[in-house]
Amino acid sequence: MRVSTLDKIYADALVQLGTPDKTAKNLELIQKILTPELKRVLTSPAVSESIKYSIVEDVFKKDVDKKMVEFLKVLVSKKRFGNLETIAAAFNARLDKINNIKRVEVVSAIDLNEKTKKTITEKLEGKLKAQVAAGWTIDEKIIAGLVVKIEDDVIDTSLRTQLESLKKNIGV
Repeated sequence: MRVSTLDKIYADALVQLGTPDKTAKNLELIQKILTPELKRVLTSPAVSESIKYSIVEDVFKKDVDKKMVEFLKVLVSKKRFGNLETIAAAFNARLDKINNIKRVEVVSAIDLNEKTKKTITEKLEGKLKAQVAAGWTIDEKIIAGLVVKIEDDVIDTSLRTQLESLKKNIGV
């Protein structure tokens, strides 16, 4: 998912809209309520802006706060409602930065027990000087070891990579 500079500007506006945690919950609710059909209607040039405003009011006012409904109307008026998903992603990234949270993907060959996961998470938090939110996946192809993905960086300690490197070095 590509987040544009404009999406980041809207995300920054959301940060200033109210309490970030409440805004995050509102965004979650909106994304649960928003069906593909509803999104199609709210982004369609064939539907008038006033009808879109009415739809936003009717669908969202009982579940999300008034400021968020107004924000959605701004997206409609600026023809940016189709960017809601990337704006939400930019907002969540901004919220992680504010709260000093790093999202990390950890791949292992086997299912790790909770104690091992906790140890890995604590070591990553020490290295990164941030709270770590780890996603855990299993890939038997790595044979053993771990592959840790942090933003654009990859730390690959898997046996598979080591064997491939050895194979390359000895010319097999």
